[in-house]
Amino acid sequence: MNFFQNKTSWSNTEFIPFKLCVASFYLFVGSYFHDFFENYYTPVLVIFGITVIWTMTLWIKKMKESNKKQS
Repeated sequence: MNFFQNKTSWSNTEFIPFKLCVASFYLFVGSYFHDFFENYYTPVLVIFGITVIWTMTLWIKKMKESNKKQS
């Protein structure tokens, strides 16, 4: 039962359902608590921008590494 020690490899297309799930959940939460989050648009957008750049950098780096291994 070493659930957290198992390692898996996911392709980019296998993440599509996961990303849609997370995005739809956040859209629901954002629309439900619209008045609450109204005062926090700027910090949320800053965090979003930083994490998008960070995620894309890591993703591109991983794709380049996997291409080198295949060559």
